[in-house]
Amino acid sequence: MGQKPLLDLLLSRDWTLIKSFREKFIQQLRLYYYIGGMPEVVLSFSDRNDFREVRAIQKRILSAYEQDFSKHAPNEIVPRIRMLWNSIPAQLAKENKKFIYGAVKAGSRAKDYELALSWLIDCGLIHKICRASKPGIPLKAYEDPGAFKLFIVDVGLLGAMGDIDVKTLLEGNVIFEEFKGALTEQYVLQQLMMKEDLAIYYWTSGTSTAELDFMIQYAGKVVPIEVKAEENLQAKSLKAFYQRYAPDTSIRTSMSDFRQEEWLVNIPLYAIGTLPEII
Repeated sequence: MGQKPLLDLLLSRDWTLIKSFREKFIQQLRLYYYIGGMPEVVLSFSDRNDFREVRAIQKRILSAYEQDFSKHAPNEIVPRIRMLWNSIPAQLAKENKKFIYGAVKAGSRAKDYELALSWLIDCGLIHKICRASKPGIPLKAYEDPGAFKLFIVDVGLLGAMGDIDVKTLLEGNVIFEEFKGALTEQYVLQQLMMKEDLAIYYWTSGTSTAELDFMIQYAGKVVPIEVKAEENLQAKSLKAFYQRYAPDTSIRTSMSDFRQEEWLVNIPLYAIGTLPEII
């Protein structure tokens, strides 16, 4: 979309200069929340700059996915695939984003949806991020397979599933706060997944009063990450994690500028792709 100079600036990690362009970066990030990264959608917006066409293409992609459920999945699990798939926006809009089978259908249990979940994961349409009980290496050894969050393949498609209009995304809306967090986590996950040798989990305290959006293993380190949708500089869960485990690096990502404090680093959301170089 003709923004290569901005990308080059981010990659330079010249935070003083980056700060002077922060409004431009934030505008581009909000656009990305709406458009996402599906190739057909990106090409359309690049050519025509038409938000309505963007949403029409996204809806067409989602419809094609639903048709694929019927074409390729075993008939007996198709209804459950659809129900599970369509529950994801509401699951991510919760304050506690742990996937709850009972939120798909009252009274449902894991065994009712295991095959549907596996099918969607195998097709690459959803990403399952499990809880890890502690920041030990390897994180896989501390995985809790029964506690997980589900994300879909693209932030733009998530917005389309939630029927979020472009004005709400670009200008904000006070009743949009919870789903804004869902889109932000979806975006951050996609950026993290671009690094192949990075293991991604999340963490909660034993009482679940503290929850870290992500906990990653990279280059022999375990790094906690707290995600904030706006400029909120509170990091209560991150602080609780730090006080318990004293990690070498703690990351908060938000709309605020880059800053390195005594015990944490704040990375602007639009620069979260530079995380591997920072840690």
